[in-house]
Amino acid sequence: MRQVKPQVGGEEAERFTLGFITRILVTIVLDAAAIWFVSRLITNEDYVLAAALSIVAIIISIIMLRHKAYPLRWMSIGIFFMFMFSIYPILFTVYVAFTNFGDGHLLDKDQAITQIRRVRYVPEGGTSFTWTAFRALDGDQNEFGEYALWLKDREGVGYLALPGQPLQRLGPGEGLAGEFDRNGIPLEIAGYERLNAITLAASGADAELREIVFGSDTDGVQIASAQTASQNKARYLYDPAADTFTDQQTGDIYTAVDGTYVTADGLKRLTPGFQSFVGLDNFRRFFQSPALRGPLLRIILWNFAFAFLSVVTTFALGLTIAYIYNDPAFPGKKIIQSFLIIPYTIPSLITILIWRGLMNPEVGIINVTLRNLIGSAPDWFNNATWAKVAILLVNLWLGYPYFMLICSGALQAIPKDIYQAAEVDGANAWQRFQKITLPLLLVAVGPLLVASFTFNFNNFNLIFLFIQGGPPIAGATTRAGHTDILISYVYNLAFAGGRGFDYGLASAVTILIFFIVATITLFQFRFTKMWEEVSENV
Repeated sequence: MRQVKPQVGGEEAERFTLGFITRILVTIVLDAAAIWFVSRLITNEDYVLAAALSIVAIIISIIMLRHKAYPLRWMSIGIFFMFMFSIYPILFTVYVAFTNFGDGHLLDKDQAITQIRRVRYVPEGGTSFTWTAFRALDGDQNEFGEYALWLKDREGVGYLALPGQPLQRLGPGEGLAGEFDRNGIPLEIAGYERLNAITLAASGADAELREIVFGSDTDGVQIASAQTASQNKARYLYDPAADTFTDQQTGDIYTAVDGTYVTADGLKRLTPGFQSFVGLDNFRRFFQSPALRGPLLRIILWNFAFAFLSVVTTFALGLTIAYIYNDPAFPGKKIIQSFLIIPYTIPSLITILIWRGLMNPEVGIINVTLRNLIGSAPDWFNNATWAKVAILLVNLWLGYPYFMLICSGALQAIPKDIYQAAEVDGANAWQRFQKITLPLLLVAVGPLLVASFTFNFNNFNLIFLFIQGGPPIAGATTRAGHTDILISYVYNLAFAGGRGFDYGLASAVTILIFFIVATITLFQFRFTKMWEEVSENV
């Protein structure tokens, strides 16, 4: 009787294979790299990204080690990039929308407090000195720092000033000081070499020296000019219990409000601020601020009109061309179609800039030709109506090849016997197009029309590169133009308005745009029943 060996399967069978050992080693290497990177992120206090990367590393480790997750191993790289470059930015955008993240509020609270505490001032009666700089031998950083100063007050008394150390009154040969020259300055200081003005200027050390506080917190000295240094003290004293700063020069008390330390009357504030959760403030600013709300309705209406007209015109022209060349007997149609598809092969960035040059009011070939033919030409960049026409014309040129290709394929997929039956019933060409071609075409092309509307609703490149949203809207207190759409208006508000970067506001409006586009898209699918029609015809 033959003895049957027991079969071992699943994870038990995998334990002794070379592939399993290899995966163990690969997982160890990947986890080691992730741990190193996460530790660096934590050191830089980027906790959100560190948490996201940790979660991804854990998921990939499970996928690599679990036998049942075998199908997902080939997808692990895609999962990593999807999470880090798609899901994480979305989650981070949502997080930023509820914060004051932007210029003046880029640091966390501890970093901001440290920066504010570094501000110093010269109190009344503060001592002034002349100074001579010394640098650590060979430029090495020793226990007292890279630089030292020799200070002389008005009475000629000399002091050695080291960062973080009390001022030391020294005579010749005392402490670290060596012999003095005839001006009462040490020829050398132990561990340091003396610098002259030429050496300072050549090495750029003078700029570094101005940032250093020599001495302790109570008798700190900073360089004020090329010859003098002044004894100063910390201007703002921080009270951790009350979370307030007290200005020692004026007596003002600053309290933290939405990431900024301000006085009780709100008229004075300290910089920098820090990142803080502000709830719905960014959304309220966008809807309630008169400056933002002024041109908003006009921009939203144009945004919808621009997206709708762009879809209608590009689809109409693309369908017309495809319908004309759908006739197999049309002479030379392949060569002509090849030329008509050229705009689709050229990057839109180049095409938009070319059109901008063609429509130049002074030397553009379009305006020059029109002036020669009819004596005048539109002002494409300063007239609001003609600027919108120009935007639509450029977008028509960019978009019609796409729909020409799509419609060409869809037309060829319509059975010919349907047309033959319609002809037998006496339908003319227009009736065949209206009752047969267009309805069947929309079943295939309808979802692409929705996608095109969504794309054009956020078509930032065209608006910004061609005309930067101009011409400006008269009376608007913000940077707003007649051709601005929501996304370009938000860009101007958050990044190009001369007030620095306001990532919180930009993220909040980005979320609003998402909900607007999502609502429109769902409504279009629901109203046209494209999903149902497509499923019925599959």
